Amino acid sequence: MTYQPRSHYNLHDQTYAGLPVAHAPWDEEAGPQAEAGGAAWRLTASEWYEDSPDQISESFDWFFEHVDTAKVTAMVIGEWEECYSDDSAPIVRRLAENADRLPELRSLFLGAISPEQSEISWIQQSDITPLLEAYPKLERLEVRGGTGLRLRPVRHESLRILRMETGGLPGEVVRGVSGSDLPALEHLELWFGVGAYGGDATAADCAGLLSGTGLPRLRHLGLQNSEIADEIAAAVATAPIVGRLETLSLSMGAMGDVGAEALLSGQPLTHLRRLDLSHHFMSGAMTARVKAALPGVEVVLHETGDSDGDRRYVAVSE
Repeated sequence: MTYQPRSHYNLHDQTYAGLPVAHAPWDEEAGPQAEAGGAAWRLTASEWYEDSPDQISESFDWFFEHVDTAKVTAMVIGEWEECYSDDSAPIVRRLAENADRLPELRSLFLGAISPEQSEISWIQQSDITPLLEAYPKLERLEVRGGTGLRLRPVRHESLRILRMETGGLPGEVVRGVSGSDLPALEHLELWFGVGAYGGDATAADCAGLLSGTGLPRLRHLGLQNSEIADEIAAAVATAPIVGRLETLSLSMGAMGDVGAEALLSGQPLTHLRRLDLSHHFMSGAMTARVKAALPGVEVVLHETGDSDGDRRYVAVSE
């Protein structure tokens, strides 16, 4: 499974998981309905659009009635009614209760909602643990929005990609990941966000995942979009898991010279193929040191902020 980095503006309304997207309900004027297993099915609801049901439950009703869901491999859940006040719990429950009707589901995006529809910090999420419990063959789970998001420690044999895009990631979620046993996971990406939008995760919350005990196959680690990027960098610098990584991203955050110094003073990073530190607040002298120390590594350092300024900020918050 090949992962392509995504923006929180991406609605995944054209392609997802290597498949063209089919919208449920299907527009009959678009021609013959897409084959069940040949598309990623996107379900949405909004009272503002004539071609969309008012309630996400209506999209699910149509989907289960008109699509051979036993063949569906990928789903995208987009905007739902009042997603800035009503959480995703009914959606999670509907998916979990109908897992037997979706035996081939391998890829799921929950909350593919653009900032034009709802700011990322306004999206009301819920406990996503039931999705992992109900779908033991799921290989890819992506979530956008951190408000109300929860995850309990789980063991999941098949999950290969886990991504959480948030403007504020609860520490409970990070501890849930840290306490999980995910033997197949290859790609982990967490957007921490800021405290003002519920991002109370700390570097200490990452201890379990940085130990690598429950993540034997991890090859990409992204601890991104963090206002405590310097502290996270210091934790990563001595983390056992780093030695088995191929790519590492501490991008989108508020990293400065302190965090970079910690990385350079820690374990060797010369085995990495790519180190992404884009959107940073390092000085010119420090970026030059980082590049010089890692001549064989693709070091990404664009989007530089004012290293002498008082205010640092993450790429995605509200």
